[in-house]
Amino acid sequence: MADNENKQGNRIEESQTEEPTVESLIAGGIDEAKQEEIKAKFDREFAYRRLAGILSKIITVVAITWSCIQLYTAAFGVYPTTIQRGQHVGFALFLVFILYPMRKAIKGDKVPWYDYIFAAAGAYVAFYHILNYRDIIHRAGAYTQLDIIVSIVAVLLVLEATRRIAGPVLVTVASIFLLYAYLGPMFPGFLSHRGYSIQRIATYMWMSTEAILGIPIGVSSTFIFLFLVFATYLKKTGIGDWLTDLAMGVAGGSTGGPAKAAVIASASQGTISGSSVANTVGTGSVTIPLMKSIGYRPEFAAATEAAASTGGQLMPPVMGAAAFIMTEFTGLPYVTIALSAAIPAFLYFTGVFMMVHQEAKKTGLKGLSRDQLPNPFRLIKEKWFLALPIFVIVYLLVSGRTPMRAALFAIISAIAVSFIRRDTRMKLIEIVEGLEEGARSALPVVMACATAGIIVGIVTLTGLGVKFSTGILLLSGGNIYLAMMFTMFASIILGMGMPTTANYIVQATIAAPVLVELGIPVIAAHLFVFYFGIIADITPPVALAAFAGSGIAGSNPFKTGVEASKLAFAAYLVPYMFAMHPELVLVDWAPASLAFSLATALIGMYAIAMGVSGFANERIGPLTRLLLAAGGLMLIDPRMVTNVGGIAIVVVVYGLLYLRNKKRNAAASASS
Repeated sequence: MADNENKQGNRIEESQTEEPTVESLIAGGIDEAKQEEIKAKFDREFAYRRLAGILSKIITVVAITWSCIQLYTAAFGVYPTTIQRGQHVGFALFLVFILYPMRKAIKGDKVPWYDYIFAAAGAYVAFYHILNYRDIIHRAGAYTQLDIIVSIVAVLLVLEATRRIAGPVLVTVASIFLLYAYLGPMFPGFLSHRGYSIQRIATYMWMSTEAILGIPIGVSSTFIFLFLVFATYLKKTGIGDWLTDLAMGVAGGSTGGPAKAAVIASASQGTISGSSVANTVGTGSVTIPLMKSIGYRPEFAAATEAAASTGGQLMPPVMGAAAFIMTEFTGLPYVTIALSAAIPAFLYFTGVFMMVHQEAKKTGLKGLSRDQLPNPFRLIKEKWFLALPIFVIVYLLVSGRTPMRAALFAIISAIAVSFIRRDTRMKLIEIVEGLEEGARSALPVVMACATAGIIVGIVTLTGLGVKFSTGILLLSGGNIYLAMMFTMFASIILGMGMPTTANYIVQATIAAPVLVELGIPVIAAHLFVFYFGIIADITPPVALAAFAGSGIAGSNPFKTGVEASKLAFAAYLVPYMFAMHPELVLVDWAPASLAFSLATALIGMYAIAMGVSGFANERIGPLTRLLLAAGGLMLIDPRMVTNVGGIAIVVVVYGLLYLRNKKRNAAASASS
């Protein structure tokens, strides 16, 4: 017994005298294989077959060919509309049926015979547009029997491929819309319409440019794909690890440092990854073990990373794929959308940062010592050039270049800067691999856009958009707050089972026009539905980013989801802020009004953070928490009376707490 005690004492003494570095804390933690396993468990995009042999080489050649075609059209101009979009869907269908099994639970990497048939059929129906391009145009709607058969098969293949890579929810919603088009007379009230034949529905879905080959695929087949290739090359340069180390070096030593570093790193990673789950696993493999090492509860550590990573899609300049589609729905240039999203993104991460800070202060968690952390100045000095491609793409977008051309030059710059240092230099094989990986990363986006296009097509065909708008207006009684609340719930619920891109397309088609009709500016309305579609990834009961984080932390998934939504509580209010204060999205703004709105938003969010966390330099009771939260909520309303009232409540309550704390400290000093 004495020997055991001596051994334990020696281990404690060693841990006190030898402080581990960041590298030693995460060494042997979450390796790449474990990361892939977690991503595959929570995101269908990563649950693909690991092929080998000749079939693997065929897939590589097809994927690289696809990327090369996209790069060619970026450099020399796009093909005619249906050819550009048709071949895009054809490549995606072929790759999805070979790479993704019919059921996620199916183990093994062998491709069954029926998937070869599906892949061949997918390529054929897509390239049917290329083979019969002129004839289809000349027929002008007088479709042949073969056109109808090809269209029916194409719709079914698109739905099945989407189910495999994005899950059943989006496919179910699209199928309901298809049934709505066919069974129109059977629907009650304002939803009723005359109905359409299967032939009419199928050909409208596939032969026209209003549905599957509509705007979403049009955007995907031009610049979304290129931005995904750009993101792939950024990862290959090692910028992700560099940004994480830099964030750790800057914030890791402050109160609750690793958690704050997670917020900063995930915000910066938003320029690279458009996936909440991938961002959570990538950054979280470093930050979550570090947070646990200084005393954060596993649920809180995972929730912090999930909440921060989810906001990555909001971060300009390279936001999620849905932001590119927003350019088509709003008619605004991408640079305008990126600038409009900047302040809401800042508010989102500020809200999460405030909650992390309050939790750290409440539980007395310190940061890591300086000798445990990377030196940020040395990191900047050694690898500053890794950020150059991001500045290149920002400059090109701001200077008026098209997103396609900006992405093309950004890809070239990402490869070029890697040659500045030997340890970042890409080999030829890595450059080729980037083309394959970029194509693979595009598959979920392409299929989400294709199936969302079905929904958009049905809305256009049946006039459902106007009917839905009328229904929401009647249900809300014209009350803008109720309309926003209904839209928020719809975006979050759909976002629990749909990719962000598809969710945005549906809401932009149906819900955003209602908000515009009620007086909310176009960009604010579209960012509103975009924002809440993203927030769904940390909203229980289906909080995929939180569940992925729990896989790393070893925490309870549902509790992690609750913790993540609590952390982002203030951030749930940000869309209401910019909807009611449109100057926050740079609509009709002036320096004075923007400064005032930003100040009230920050004060309100900090008050809510104190109220939700139950800490304001000391633990506070239920009544004080309620008053602080109420004061913060009042600051969302743009009316002067509510702003003044909210500031008054926050100042008085916080002032009283400050004076009480000061008096207590003075008494303690006097007694000592």
